[in-house]
Formats: sequence, C-alpha cells, structure tokens
Amino acid sequence: MLIERDFRKELNYRTSRSGGPGGQNVNKVETSVTVIWNVAESIFFNQEEKELISTRLKNRINLEGLLQLTVSESRTQLQNKKIATDRIVEMVNICLVKRKPRKATKPSKRQVEKRIQAKKQISEKKENRRFRI
Repeated sequence: MLIERDFRKELNYRTSRSGGPGGQNVNKVETSVTVIWNVAESIFFNQEEKELISTRLKNRINLEGLLQLTVSESRTQLQNKKIATDRIVEMVNICLVKRKPRKATKPSKRQVEKRIQAKKQISEKKENRRFRI
C-alpha cells in the first residue's frame, strides 16, 4: 500500500551547468537541477516516518541531514526540475511502505530425503568411474 505524500513545498532547488547534449547551449545555460530536502525539518511527516526515511535513505542523505538529487537528463531546466521533483517524491514515498516480515521456513522431511538420495546417487556414479587395479 503506497501512501502518496506531497511535500513539494519543502523542496529547494539549485541549478548548475550540465554536460551532455545541447551544443553551445550547455556552456551558457544552467540546465542541471539539484533538488534539496531537509528531512529533519519536514512538517509533512511525523518523527517515526522521518527516522524511517533517514535509515532507508542513509546513503543519499549528507551530514547536514539534506537529501539531494541531481538531474541533468533533459536540455531544459524546467523538464529537469520536474523529473527531479517526481523522483525525490517517489523515492521518499517508497521508503514509507511497511515491509512484510519474512516467515522462516524449513524443508519438509520428504524434500530432505529426496536431496540426500540424489547426493548418494551422484556419489555412487562418480565412485563407479574410478579406475581400480
């Protein structure tokens, strides 16, 4: 169950020049967009959700507690801004999905017996290949 939270109002944007397609436009226009979100100061999430986001996205959050994402796929700043915003919102919403706990299971007696029999057959086959004097 994916709960969609729209925290776009809390996002800050920084632009920079990007490489890639665009010709001379690349050297003049700042089309690369970095979206920045301060996880700890968010008013859209409670403390438990903030901790969940922080632990699941710890590799993307810097020491100041900012979640950053840079996009420079498109030739226009507006498209890059939209892509970056959509990605960061999706990333955070996916983090909030509660995972089902895994139930530990063990193989049935029949499966264990079948595996051991197969091992014995292979062992016997290899033993018969040996050269005896």
